[in-house]
Amino acid sequence: MPGDGPARRPRRSPLTARDARDAVLSVVPTAVALWISAHVVTGLEYSSPLWLLAASALLLLGDVLVRPLLAPLVRVAGPAVTVLLGVAVQLLVLHTALTAVPGLDLRSLGTLWQVYLVTGLVAVVTRWLVGVNDSSWVVRDLLRRRRPRAGGAAPPGLLVVQVDGLSAPLLQFGLHAGTLPTIARWLREGSHRATAWRAPLPSTTPSSQAGLLHGTTAEVPAFRWWDPELKRVLVANRPADAAVIEARLVRAARAAGRRGLLAHDGASVGNVFSGEGAHAHLVVSTSRGGGSGKPYLRYVLRPFGLARSLLLTVGEVVKEVYQGWQQRVRRVEPRIPRRGWYVLLRAVTNALLRDLNVALVAEQLAAGRAVVFVDFLDYDEVAHHAGVARAESLDALAGVDRVLGTLSAVAAASPRDYRVVVVSDHGQAQGPTFAQLTGRTVQELVADLLQRDHPGAATVVTSAAGEEGRGRVDVLVRDLGPSGTAARAGQRREPLLDERAGPGAAVVVTAGCTALLSVPDAPGGRLDLAGLARRWPALVPGLLAAPGVGFVAGHGPGGPVVLGPGGEHELAGGRVRGADPLEPFGPRAAREVLRVMRMGTAPALLVHSTVDPDTGEVHAFEEQVAHHGGLGGWQNEAVLVHPAAWRVDEDLLDLSVPGERLLVGAEVVHRQLVRWMRADGVVPAVPAVPAPAAGEGAR
Repeated sequence: MPGDGPARRPRRSPLTARDARDAVLSVVPTAVALWISAHVVTGLEYSSPLWLLAASALLLLGDVLVRPLLAPLVRVAGPAVTVLLGVAVQLLVLHTALTAVPGLDLRSLGTLWQVYLVTGLVAVVTRWLVGVNDSSWVVRDLLRRRRPRAGGAAPPGLLVVQVDGLSAPLLQFGLHAGTLPTIARWLREGSHRATAWRAPLPSTTPSSQAGLLHGTTAEVPAFRWWDPELKRVLVANRPADAAVIEARLVRAARAAGRRGLLAHDGASVGNVFSGEGAHAHLVVSTSRGGGSGKPYLRYVLRPFGLARSLLLTVGEVVKEVYQGWQQRVRRVEPRIPRRGWYVLLRAVTNALLRDLNVALVAEQLAAGRAVVFVDFLDYDEVAHHAGVARAESLDALAGVDRVLGTLSAVAAASPRDYRVVVVSDHGQAQGPTFAQLTGRTVQELVADLLQRDHPGAATVVTSAAGEEGRGRVDVLVRDLGPSGTAARAGQRREPLLDERAGPGAAVVVTAGCTALLSVPDAPGGRLDLAGLARRWPALVPGLLAAPGVGFVAGHGPGGPVVLGPGGEHELAGGRVRGADPLEPFGPRAAREVLRVMRMGTAPALLVHSTVDPDTGEVHAFEEQVAHHGGLGGWQNEAVLVHPAAWRVDEDLLDLSVPGERLLVGAEVVHRQLVRWMRADGVVPAVPAVPAPAAGEGAR
């Protein structure tokens, strides 16, 4: 098991019994698929099943032989050319296998396409029935031929797999339910431990990844926000905006004497940020379009691999339509309409992008990168629309667990002795949406309140919500799209904001169960509470009177203040008048809200929905059954699964809440990871990262 200890493996023999078994289990299902294709597709005939076995073996051999020949070409060709070339080569190899074997007869090129698709579909089913990973033998063969670094045994490496949205309570549930057999095996065998950590406000991927990868969450108040410097909305899943955010993170980290987690020969795959890794693939912040197609080569040349991914993508569309219909028929509550862009997004993230990410990570492990960090969005995307622990969400989580098993096997055959860490960026809370609770969106509520004071004026500009995974799809489109796609995507911005956000306007953006209101014509985009009361007297009282609004944080004369229906809390001094509006959100809430409201990018008002004390349900301001970005429920309960030999440092634990010993904040998890890497020799040893003061990660 990767991460069990420092012992080095002996050099492997060129071929093992397991390799031979995997080869047979790869050839036989393909031969069965060809046999079925011959009965389904008109124009393919055979004289004996043995010839089908021969053609299947020839397909496998072609994959192994062709890849090294194409590698020099795709180094300079872009990903789009690589994909097209890969499909062409697959068809050529298939054509050769079906025409060179004497007992087979292929009638036409049109038949070739049909055989390619039908064989890919049947191969998926037959390999699933016999329980074999169709890429295992090819991946192992690729990794085995990578020589260890000169000068003796290679130093250890680190593979960090982020399971987006996985909460510590859901991890425990998954262990008992059998949803997470790979992680369960690690924990039961004692190779790993699970440590809960707190994802503070804002409990969202951009903030947590900023902390995990760069060691700072400076000026990241939400998933999207009005930026006072750029005078527009920044959205973290847009490539152009993510690049701006990462540049700020790097500057802040350098000012504090820190480097990115991946700065030492690291690779970032499928993330929002690069972590200063020199090797970044499908990363939102570094997406420029084009680039080398080499990382995509193994994926597109895998026999029927692309066909398999495309067919599984179509299958996910069918599953989503059926599962959404089932929720309606069974009257499952809470639920939201599941249609439109999300249907395709789920299909792409849970099939095509998952397979591509696995292939890209395998390439980086095979190359012996010191640290590899990859994010799998599968569970998070499905849970947003289906629910935290609904059957389809757990199925997506089980798929990520299977990926962990595959990547663990790949890591075990890599040039380095990789330790494997699993981390989540946040959890998920659940509940009826704010619109379901009140009959209107928070933007509509704000617009109505502002119109009471300025009838007829265009006084509110809203920012449309968008699925997190869309940023990854944008990156894929930029990589594979025609010339100019990257430039057009980089120019995309919030529609009409620059034109409409003039004098007297307010901008409202949402991020899970939080809404951020800014005033573009005010210095820094902010008016204090007194200024807001003068301009829009009905605004704050109207928000506090609305069902589903738990508190509103604004700026008072002595600093940030939290207002609730029955009291207020001065955050800097801790003074509470009346009922504490933060009491339902836990003892750390005040410190976390204060930290966000002191940011230079903080809004004029931070609006947060209620949390039900009995059910733990929190109401999203976006149309999401499950969500995050704020406080309450499971959204703040993230998890870290790490090698058992790596102990959590006592001085990094937050002890400010009696009875709790937690890592608080992604920045603190970053410090712990860096310490582990340095102590184990993954990266050069330098003086340990200074310990933060108690609770620093949440301030």
